[in-house]
Amino acid sequence: MHVTTADKRASFRKMHESGCFILPNPVDIGSAKALQHLGFKALASSSAGFAWTIGKADNHVSVEDVCQHLAALSSAVDIPINADFEGGFAVEPDRVADNVERCVRTGVAGLSIEDSTGDKHNPIYERALAAERIKASRKAIGDSGVLLVGRCEAFLWGVTDLKLVIDRLTAYADAGADCLYAPGLKTRDDIAAVVKAVAPKPFNLLIGASGLSLQEAEDLGVRRISVGGSLARAAWGGFMRAAKEMAEKGTFTELGSGYPGGELNKMFS
Repeated sequence: MHVTTADKRASFRKMHESGCFILPNPVDIGSAKALQHLGFKALASSSAGFAWTIGKADNHVSVEDVCQHLAALSSAVDIPINADFEGGFAVEPDRVADNVERCVRTGVAGLSIEDSTGDKHNPIYERALAAERIKASRKAIGDSGVLLVGRCEAFLWGVTDLKLVIDRLTAYADAGADCLYAPGLKTRDDIAAVVKAVAPKPFNLLIGASGLSLQEAEDLGVRRISVGGSLARAAWGGFMRAAKEMAEKGTFTELGSGYPGGELNKMFS
């Protein structure tokens, strides 16, 4: 049965109503299809993972490249795609809104907007501007059914002020965000505090520093878990180990740890 974009958006929203689910991050069509094959019910793009596939650093990819990537992912699988839409590829709320409209047209079921500036001396946007960017994104999404995720990047940029994070996330919720996200949280206490502060809206946890399992995150009230660029780094780890061995030693032992070609062909047939 053909799954429509509207179907994906409706099912994605339904997934956020209870429980906790893993939202893994593919980097291309093949990895997206593989994750669907493994039984995941929704996926999220990775800005870093995609950038590395086209030989660029994270946050150095154009909105055109990203929208083409999102359209390819969305059409390749029958499950919802949440877009890592970075900071909306603009500063001004009206320009962010224009880009969000473009993102919605790719067929994604959700998209996130960050509050980081890229400037290490002034790493996150002023609060009022950050909230206006979320409000503009909400308006641009309109009645499309796309889920909006408001992200506070403070912890990733060394601003480890939990009160600031909670204040930002609640402001983003008030501005229209459907789901909240604060990558970089490490402790159970911090995670639980943020979950409580944004409730009843769902919270997305980036698994990494916290080291929590799916069940442990669910016990804290987390609604969804993403892994960012971790799957991409794992794949690059295997590739670079094998390539470095060939380049530096002229041997090929690392190639023996590759995933069987026959299994890949079977999965994609």
